[in-house]
Amino acid sequence: MQGKKIVKLDDIAGNGNAWRMADVLVFNTGHWWGHEGSLRGWDLIQSGGKYYQDMDRLVAMEKGLRTWANWVDSNVDITRTRVFFQSASPDHYNPNEWSAAATATTAKNCYGETEPMKGTTYTSAYADQMGVVNEVIREMHVPTYLMDITMLSELRKDGHPSIYRGDFSPSQRANPQKSADCSHWCLPGLPDTWNELFFTVLFY
Repeated sequence: MQGKKIVKLDDIAGNGNAWRMADVLVFNTGHWWGHEGSLRGWDLIQSGGKYYQDMDRLVAMEKGLRTWANWVDSNVDITRTRVFFQSASPDHYNPNEWSAAATATTAKNCYGETEPMKGTTYTSAYADQMGVVNEVIREMHVPTYLMDITMLSELRKDGHPSIYRGDFSPSQRANPQKSADCSHWCLPGLPDTWNELFFTVLFY
């Protein structure tokens, strides 16, 4: 498979060697499991010695997380190392998540949003992901602290760079809403809250 980008769901050995002597390990995974088409980060998925063009993303995510969890359980010295897992950082490309009146002609992403969302429920995609994450961590032997930043981040549709990320090309000026960045975050901004929460947990 020379030249192909391959996600190996049951192989972590290469990267794992670099983690063995750490005092603190922070892992995460997130919305890239849902990327499709040109945004997909791989050409093939490898699992059980076979290659797949694609598979159910929640199934793939769970396989990958169980490989990670097995590595942690087998390799982490709990007298030396503390393990954390930070949940997904959501994006805001679907205005139907926060506005029942949103249409393709009136809203396409987070552009123009100036206030957080109201409520305390996940959208379906993140609810499913968090179900997988919670189940895998619950079954681990090594104590792993889940930092759930998904909910508080999902409410912050107003916290993305949107069109203000430094791209002032003619195409962006002609249609700024089309090129809005609604998956990364402004700095200073929401990531500072994640860091404050992590600092609190780390030294609690």
